[in-house]
Amino acid sequence: MNFVFSNKAKLATYVLIAIGALTLILGIFADTSDHYGRLWSNIMINGFYFFGIALGALFFYALSFATETAWTVMLRRVMEGVFSFIPVGAVVLAVVFIGATFHWNHIYHWMDDATISKYVAESSIGSDHPQYFSTAEKAEKAGETAVLNADYDPIIGNKTAYLNTPFFWIRTLVYFATFILFARWFRKRSLMEDENGSLDLHFKGYKRGALFLVLFAVFSSTLSWDWVMSIDTHWFSTLFGWYAFSGMWVSAMNVLAVLSLYLISKGYLKDINSSHIHDLGKWVFALSFLWTYLWFSQFMLIWYSNIPEEVTYFITRIEEYKVPFFGMMLINFAVPMLFLMSRDAKRNPKFLITVGTIIFIGHFMDVYMMITPGVLFEHWHFGWMEIGLFLGFTGLFVNRVLTALTKASLVPKQSPYLGESQHHSI
Repeated sequence: MNFVFSNKAKLATYVLIAIGALTLILGIFADTSDHYGRLWSNIMINGFYFFGIALGALFFYALSFATETAWTVMLRRVMEGVFSFIPVGAVVLAVVFIGATFHWNHIYHWMDDATISKYVAESSIGSDHPQYFSTAEKAEKAGETAVLNADYDPIIGNKTAYLNTPFFWIRTLVYFATFILFARWFRKRSLMEDENGSLDLHFKGYKRGALFLVLFAVFSSTLSWDWVMSIDTHWFSTLFGWYAFSGMWVSAMNVLAVLSLYLISKGYLKDINSSHIHDLGKWVFALSFLWTYLWFSQFMLIWYSNIPEEVTYFITRIEEYKVPFFGMMLINFAVPMLFLMSRDAKRNPKFLITVGTIIFIGHFMDVYMMITPGVLFEHWHFGWMEIGLFLGFTGLFVNRVLTALTKASLVPKQSPYLGESQHHSI
């Protein structure tokens, strides 16, 4: 049975999208922060958050293939719907990165020549477009007298072998191409399997799933370094890639649980039983603990060692963002721990949707705390702009996912594990 995207549901998503579009337009005129930092950071937050959910779904899809997990077969089309948002999220992130490259925003301080160039042409000091040089010899070849650049940041300057604009774009395009190509291949293979049910297609999915996991093991960390950790350029953490990945994964599993329950409530996915829902609830519960473990490990080790270039990350968040920083940690840990521990709670649709909505907001705040302090520092506000853009992107995400679900049967008809999945019981 194909999903039908009702006019009522479409209207709801269009209203949310309109709220986001209006907020974006008003934000252009109302944002008084430097280089529209508040507006740009919110676009980045939403782009990364929803892209991360779609990417987490793609990861779990590949993991299910590589491990030949039978119970997830009935959820396969739901996962395909969620990771269909990857190209849209990539476009949103690309817009932010283009803005940073052309200095329309200052999200990435290392993209500013003033911070990474040791010398400046004496004749250009005080002009709107100073000439910067990495060495005095390059300035002499250009016929300029080089003087030391007062804005030069040696910590950022020493990272330019990795953090430079061309290499950043090469890595980013590789990430986008890899994720989009794998998502399209998995979807194409899934639809072909509906037609002929060939075991060759199943084993190709198994092999491609394993290959994707190898690539994702590297890219999930490096993209978090490139896109998020480099915002706080002076700071680094060897745990950050795992931390960002755990947030993506738990957010994806949460969305899969809520979306599946929504489809069931509309009369679809009739072969999904309480055991499937229980397993989704267990994933949300377990991954919430993984996220909390990584949050605490990163925080405790850095805080205890008290190394200035590391601890500054948390000092800023504790001194200037205390309520949202500790609040989102408590929500993302305490809510799943208290309300998803029992077996009955994981099988109660209304309860899961309520808890899932809270977790959905909580992990959005996690991404907010990863990005905003490095862009706005102490000059932050959480108000109509943040709420409006979040609602707009939520509407866009739901609209794209539900639209994708209309394009094929919600049941993968000829999967070799279909029967086992339909009779899943725990």
